[in-house]
Amino acid sequence: NASLAGILQHPDGTVLKQLQPPPRGPREQEFYNKVYDSDCCDSILLELREYLPKYFGVWSPPTAPNDTYLKLEDVTRKFNKPCIMDVKIGQKSYDPYASAEKIQQQVSKYPLMEEIGFLVLGMRVYHVSSDSYETQNQHYGRSLTKETVKDGISKFFHSGYCLRKDVVAASIQKVEKILEWFEGQTQLNFYASSLLFVYEGSCQATTVRLSDVTLAEKRRVPKGLLSGGDVLEYNNNIHVINSTENGKIEASVGKGLSKFYALHKKACSKRHHSQLSLKVENSEQDNVWKTSTCITQEHLNGNVLPQLEKVFYRMPAETKESANVEVRMIDFAHVFPSNTKDEGYIYGLKNLITVLQNILDN
Repeated sequence: NASLAGILQHPDGTVLKQLQPPPRGPREQEFYNKVYDSDCCDSILLELREYLPKYFGVWSPPTAPNDTYLKLEDVTRKFNKPCIMDVKIGQKSYDPYASAEKIQQQVSKYPLMEEIGFLVLGMRVYHVSSDSYETQNQHYGRSLTKETVKDGISKFFHSGYCLRKDVVAASIQKVEKILEWFEGQTQLNFYASSLLFVYEGSCQATTVRLSDVTLAEKRRVPKGLLSGGDVLEYNNNIHVINSTENGKIEASVGKGLSKFYALHKKACSKRHHSQLSLKVENSEQDNVWKTSTCITQEHLNGNVLPQLEKVFYRMPAETKESANVEVRMIDFAHVFPSNTKDEGYIYGLKNLITVLQNILDN
């Protein structure tokens, strides 16, 4: 998220987060290296990957080889109008090695941390009515008390028209999964670490589904799909082969489908009768599309959209039902080895779930 300090959005779908000065930066880098080590066979760390942004190592600009950046998945990228909230979790936002001065500084920033167990660091909410974003900075979160925290957080789920209960429900499910992970591990304790919530702010499902198509349109036309910018003149199958290393199959599917749809419309308007088949092939690790999908239409009779809908909706049910919400753990400059459960973080998660549940119920 470009609005967070020191984070650059890269066109390749990653973000670059500048390493903080020692010991924090190296500690965060070490954490990512440990969790994403290709030799890692610890089931707890392997499961933890599901709740983190993907990590692609470190990067330095050629011009400044001493500046180091963590290269991370941009969790907001698949959204058309991403609504983003950053919530710091835990009862203490200072680590066990903090000086008295640092403890004092952290506690005075938000004295209610111990009692509430989390703190809203910022949010950015898309309002459909005004087609604009409302943002709140860290002062907003620090102004929240035990009495107002529920309303304070519900602001994030409000589109200007309505409360997005679908998003609240999906968020609860995702936070519960993270809580389960914490209940089952005693090797890491997290201080001053955050959960990043992201959901789709634009109102129509079509916008969500087609957001990748729109992105794809701007990039390039796959070779051989359009003959001279006109109608498709040949009858052989169109193969759009998508296998990307990071499981970004949806974007490439969108790319193929958007062209496919454009051709269909043209062909329909010219009463062009041909057999069109779009084959989407995916590599083993991409589980978004379980099977290769083939649409074949003997006659193009203008009945295209229903066909496309079928393709879009042939995603696994759980993808649809999660209301297009991401909840990821971020910020690991204060993660330490431990031999106990992370009670402070667990307390924060449980209280956050309670608040979200209250928003949903009322």
